[in-house]
Amino acid sequence: MTESPPVESIDRALLLLSALADAGPEGLTLGALADRIGVHKTTLHRALAALRFREFVSQDPASGRYQLGATAVTLGDGFYAGENLAVALHPALVALSHDLDELVHLGVLAGTQIVYLDKVEPERPLRVWSAVGRRMPAATTALGRALLVDRVPAREALTPYLAGADGELTSRVWGIVSGARRDGYTYEVEENEPGIACVAVPLVRAGAVVAAVSVTAPLERMGEDRRTEVARRIHETLPPMLPPGIGVRPLDA
Repeated sequence: MTESPPVESIDRALLLLSALADAGPEGLTLGALADRIGVHKTTLHRALAALRFREFVSQDPASGRYQLGATAVTLGDGFYAGENLAVALHPALVALSHDLDELVHLGVLAGTQIVYLDKVEPERPLRVWSAVGRRMPAATTALGRALLVDRVPAREALTPYLAGADGELTSRVWGIVSGARRDGYTYEVEENEPGIACVAVPLVRAGAVVAAVSVTAPLERMGEDRRTEVARRIHETLPPMLPPGIGVRPLDA
């Protein structure tokens, strides 16, 4: 026996929003929506009017097609904004730190810098000068390089992030950032603290990089082979632990 929704009108509105989300920017006509949801156009029109009033739905004046409105589109942005993102991802960071027994950071891009949003310490102590709220240059950190993966399509696009840098540093950063699209991770070795190396992986929401996760360890535990292994572990173990809508950036073909 099929269970009936507790409040049919609300259920209908939710089905309508789901259908428009699946349709994307092209939207759907009233008739197409009615067919997908299985209700009469007149009934659906009333639901659409209520959703349009609160801007959960918009209508193209030229074509008459309906799309998700600004309120619906920004709901997820608000949920994962600022401190909310750190709270949502914290359990995954804790699990990753326990899995690798290494220091884990979460960061986001702020102009040409990164901001640390969260830090999870391993059981074995590691003294580094990171702290929640601290800012660092994006181009010289593994976290920042991961955040730049889709922002710098060409070497020249690195210029704002490497003001005054020599050609050698620019070439190294470009090689790491461009290679991350294929390899799935960025890194830095002793560029910020002696004896410390980091690996970072970009996180995406709706196809765009919104944050990055890094694993930090002494260089003796983070050689080239270990960096590759850590990146592989992040790609394998982190996705199931992430909240809905957040994922690890897929590798380019």
